[in-house]
Amino acid sequence: MTVDQVAALGPAFTEYLHCFRPCFVTKNTFAHLGAYCRGLMSDVPRKSVEPIALASGCVVRTLQEFLTHHVWDQDAVLARMQRRVVTEHLPAPSDSSGTVDELGVVGLIDETSVPKKGDKTPGVQRQYCGARGKIENCIVTVHLAVKHGAFLAMLDSDLFLPEKSWDLDRRRCREAHIPENIIYRSKWLIALEQIKRAVTNGVRFDWLTFDEWYGGKPEFLFLLEEMGMNYVCEVPANFMCWPTLPKYQSLQAPFAAKRIDNAATWGKPFRKQPWQTVKLSRETLPPQTWKIKAGQAHLQRDGRPTDRAYWLIVARNVETGEVKYFVSNAPPQTPLTKLLKVAFCRWKVEHAFRLAKTEIGFGHFEGRSWLGLLRHMILCQTVLLFVAEQTTRLRGEKSAAHHGANRPRLEHRLPAVAGPSPQVIGS
Repeated sequence: MTVDQVAALGPAFTEYLHCFRPCFVTKNTFAHLGAYCRGLMSDVPRKSVEPIALASGCVVRTLQEFLTHHVWDQDAVLARMQRRVVTEHLPAPSDSSGTVDELGVVGLIDETSVPKKGDKTPGVQRQYCGARGKIENCIVTVHLAVKHGAFLAMLDSDLFLPEKSWDLDRRRCREAHIPENIIYRSKWLIALEQIKRAVTNGVRFDWLTFDEWYGGKPEFLFLLEEMGMNYVCEVPANFMCWPTLPKYQSLQAPFAAKRIDNAATWGKPFRKQPWQTVKLSRETLPPQTWKIKAGQAHLQRDGRPTDRAYWLIVARNVETGEVKYFVSNAPPQTPLTKLLKVAFCRWKVEHAFRLAKTEIGFGHFEGRSWLGLLRHMILCQTVLLFVAEQTTRLRGEKSAAHHGANRPRLEHRLPAVAGPSPQVIGS
């Protein structure tokens, strides 16, 4: 960035925050929004309330109350942010999705965790912490992001409230100021609510993608389909399906549903099918080579095979031997390469998490208030959107001769497909 570009960010951020002014009752409260968000963008090592307040010259107690007690509409801030994404960064429904990205608008569903000390932070308990790769004292949050071309933004965030240690202990919830209507919900139900909120605010997804924890919940998949959503998701090896429709409805082994790993190995659509080679090039890591097989299979619903068939894709990493299974409700004529691009672009959300945690202070919240945590997450998303907007703008200002301007973007690409399968070659 040039000196002039850096200097222009300050006025641009002021103008950006002004679009959220109607969400704040008083001028003073709105001023605290600027102080807090600028603190999230600053180089303060620890971006909790106290360091931000001291750096901005604000009274620490006042900024704490801004998050927990001051009257302002955090739901309206979230809605305005989502509508801004729609109007400024996503194509109109009548536009061709291929003008910027052949995948169109992709929704990314994922969760992340933040280690915490003590037992007062809302939602904290000993549970699996992805940040540490083990059981740890932490909070878990569920997120919805959106990708269109090179543009990536977080759309929504919610706290996962554990059932036994929190929801069933309403006294503990009241101490953390958790409303009575905030109860335990499975993470896939939280994700479903986030999708509905985004759609209400005008977001139109061409695709949704998510990992095997969410993909392993058939009810989630069927509800998405009822909403008219196309998805490509990873599923666990024990996901049940029928590679071919059974001749009889019976619990006997020849007619029962099969694990997806067995179906992809011994099922008729896959048994004699040759492996196709797909190369995934990435920006910061060496390319990956995957062996692919794909076909149509019937999922299990209420113990019976579905009337329609779904895509079943098995991918094996040539170097590591890792095997992934994907399911999609896309039409049968959908090019396989497109489905793979959607499936593998899910890792893009990990970049957003890293940026939020290392640069924006997403995990630095220190407090005992559910509302404070919720508002902190929403304001982190708001700051991330500004960063995404300025990144897009500055990328557009680079000339073709600018060093790095034409480098591959972070999303996985599929530049080369080898093999005899017409599904792959013709995509």
